[in-house]
Amino acid sequence: MSGAGTASSVLVIGSGVAGAATAFALARRGIAVTVADAGLTGRATDAGAGIIQPWSSVADGDFYELYSASADYYPELIQRLAEVGVDDIGFRRSGALIVNREASVVDATEERIAARAPQARTIGEVRRIDAASARDLFPPLGDGFHALHIAGGARVDGRALRAGLLAGAQAHGAQRVDGTVFLGADGVPRIEERELHADALVVAAGAWTNRVLDRLGARVPVEPQRGQITHLRLDGVDTRDWPSVHPVAPHYLVAFDDSRVVVGATRETGSGFDARVTAAGQQQVLADALSVAPGLADATVIETRVGLRPLPEGELPSVGELEGHPGVYVNAGFGAAGLTMGPLVGDLLAEQIVGAGAA
Repeated sequence: MSGAGTASSVLVIGSGVAGAATAFALARRGIAVTVADAGLTGRATDAGAGIIQPWSSVADGDFYELYSASADYYPELIQRLAEVGVDDIGFRRSGALIVNREASVVDATEERIAARAPQARTIGEVRRIDAASARDLFPPLGDGFHALHIAGGARVDGRALRAGLLAGAQAHGAQRVDGTVFLGADGVPRIEERELHADALVVAAGAWTNRVLDRLGARVPVEPQRGQITHLRLDGVDTRDWPSVHPVAPHYLVAFDDSRVVVGATRETGSGFDARVTAAGQQQVLADALSVAPGLADATVIETRVGLRPLPEGELPSVGELEGHPGVYVNAGFGAAGLTMGPLVGDLLAEQIVGAGAA
């Protein structure tokens, strides 16, 4: 790799949301980009629920500021993709419901959101609603819930988002190659015997990031965390405008256009790279969903997807130039927030790389 300050070409390793967003952002700035991906089973982007609703999060500080800014970035991203002919990333602003059977829990969430709303550009109207109104918005919901409706809540299809970002990058001249990239002792990246020459390298390999960095003797604080998420279908039911449902717990429900409701997800820290659907995971996901929305009991189980989230050891992802390795950048460690944060962080990292090149 060449040192910072001379990057006119960049190799991006990984084409999940972090890598695809970085590639798109670099390519639209005129950088020659090559995206390499190994196609490994368990990519988190392919399994994520895609809920864009950071405002009720109990996280605060730098994490929340990044989370909220990332949600507000989506209209700009959609416009930039539309300019190169990408018109559908599965994004819909269908609202979000905060629900809980304890009024005090919803009260606390409402208070937290009210303090954040003035700085949140895309949050929309936030209002308390009764249980009957909540069921009107999400018919399978159970009885007796206190509820808060956030009009600006949205969702995005992770697979469509990834495809759109890569198509946008290619429209700006980016190239794609398939295969596992190995960094040689000389620091040159290779797929099998083919050398991939670039002035700078972005490692955006999700949960596998440290496997790529290992040959450099480097490590970032990221480990795989298995998440199992189940897709249900309500045949003949129009679900496209149903809000996502947040029961102030680690699990959730989110509706998509094709009579589909996605429910999940497990958070299995210490899973390693085991991308199996397990009996216990399936049981947990369905039990959590039916405890909130018993009206889903007769839904058809379409599939269960498994994503290996790149879980950070702290709260924040690892983003920026790798210490001691000029021209090598990392973009990984978003945990469950990747589909929200990935597009903005990819753009910010591209700005850093291009800025270093202009220095």
